[in-house]
Amino acid sequence: MSQSKALGFFGKNWSFLFLVMMLILFSFLGENFLNLNNFNNILLGISSLLLLAIGETFVVISGGIDLSIGFVMGFVCVSSAIIMRDLNVAGYSPFISIIAGSFAGLLLGIIPGIINGYLVAKLRVPPFIATLGMWGISNGLAWRLCDGFPIGFLPLQVRGIGNAYIAYFSPHKNFSFFIKPELTERADILKLLKIIPLPILLITFIMIIFAFILSRTKFGQHTYVIGGKLDAAIRAGINVPLHLIKIYTISSFFAATAGVLLVFKLNMGVHTQYTSSYELFAIAAVVIGGASLTGGKGTIWGTVVGVLLIGTLNNGLMMMGLPIFYRYIATGCILIIAVLIDQFFPELVYRE
Repeated sequence: MSQSKALGFFGKNWSFLFLVMMLILFSFLGENFLNLNNFNNILLGISSLLLLAIGETFVVISGGIDLSIGFVMGFVCVSSAIIMRDLNVAGYSPFISIIAGSFAGLLLGIIPGIINGYLVAKLRVPPFIATLGMWGISNGLAWRLCDGFPIGFLPLQVRGIGNAYIAYFSPHKNFSFFIKPELTERADILKLLKIIPLPILLITFIMIIFAFILSRTKFGQHTYVIGGKLDAAIRAGINVPLHLIKIYTISSFFAATAGVLLVFKLNMGVHTQYTSSYELFAIAAVVIGGASLTGGKGTIWGTVVGVLLIGTLNNGLMMMGLPIFYRYIATGCILIIAVLIDQFFPELVYRE
């Protein structure tokens, strides 16, 4: 392989190579890092961030940014939990309560995206300002709904769904799919292997659909053209304002889905500081994954690698017993490296 080809390979795959390097490094430094339960923890930990980052990928490729997704997720989390709790208390079945709460949360969650898109596309408000305003509005609404306290007393089935796994393996009961085997002995409970969290299956399904939309459809092509060459998109007859409204609605939809998922994971509705930094990590994952903040470049799969890299880094440093501020510093350093590579060596990253 020539030097230029080697540099090109490194430039295009540096985040993936860095991820592999971290996996090897932490397997030596972190006790129990190479453990199935720990990998499950990593997957569960990144699930909400993964959804937010996928939606943010569409926005960044179109040349914009969405700062509201963290608090939109919190707003939906609180709203869905309140509806589930109130319907359950009113005597409706857990099934009706959970379905109604989930769909209502998704519907409420896409409203901020429609407003963001309208402000950006029709009223020419800079994306940073429009979504920052929605950041504050969503935070205020969520705070008003829950008065700063978590929303509990949800149907018992919520925790079971959110913390289910695709398969379980018990030495005495072999494999069982989706349903956790009934175990009474402590030794059996400790030996129970849980294989891939169920929410990851749902996220993977959604991710494949939107990766196809972005890479294989006219909608995806228009997104790249708008982010890369806006004038060319207008001359080509693309309805840019309508397309941007759709893009911000997609971003908000993913934030809403993350909010509903959070209800199932935690068995309660929460917001405020718990969700306030998610948008920053989502944007970091998108950029680390190869998307350019100037628009026109990026992929869903690159974003997935970016999210995995952040999740593995946080988990590995935690397993080493380092304080949490080291995780923020490490993530910030990787983000700066990604921006520098995009800024100074774009021909390595995007040449085809």
